[in-house]
Amino acid sequence: MLTVLVGGSSVQPAHGDEGQVPAGNGTWPLDPRPAVVAGFSPPVTAYGSGHRGIDLAGLPGQVVSAALPGTISFAGSIGGKPVVVVDHGSTRTTYEPVVAAVEVGDGVPGGAAVGHLVVARSHCPPAACLHLGWIRNVDDVYLDPLELFGTRRVRLWPWAGAPGPPARWRSPFGDMTMPALSGGLVGTS
Repeated sequence: MLTVLVGGSSVQPAHGDEGQVPAGNGTWPLDPRPAVVAGFSPPVTAYGSGHRGIDLAGLPGQVVSAALPGTISFAGSIGGKPVVVVDHGSTRTTYEPVVAAVEVGDGVPGGAAVGHLVVARSHCPPAACLHLGWIRNVDDVYLDPLELFGTRRVRLWPWAGAPGPPARWRSPFGDMTMPALSGGLVGTS
């Protein structure tokens, strides 16, 4: 049994030489604000399966912008897929499949164009979608890119070991109590 939460994230800001991870201060990389086609699902282990970013619905040739200000640290192809990476000091963002309009070493403000979205080797063929990744530099941990935009998301609580909701809460049916064995069924964060 799982608990569904609606609320903020549990991603904690990382601190490095450049300061705090700028969660909530990002600019959407596609304009207008895109639909999220696939959400963040980090792997349990470093080499495990999962989705290490989010996929955003786009159009072939659409301009892709930097979510945060930074310096271009990579603009090229990885495994035949065009990729742009922007380093932000304590974190970096990745954009794929994106044909670069920038060069390594270029400084870019948040919201500045870094390239154009292509369909080739996209996560969403035959449609185009942007895979946006966000990585903490100090330990290469993947972060949920939706945190860049202050976006709320549905969270799941594990059945055991997580704090549950209050023992008593209000519902449309009046005051409710939760038996001790069902603690953790409903909650918000």
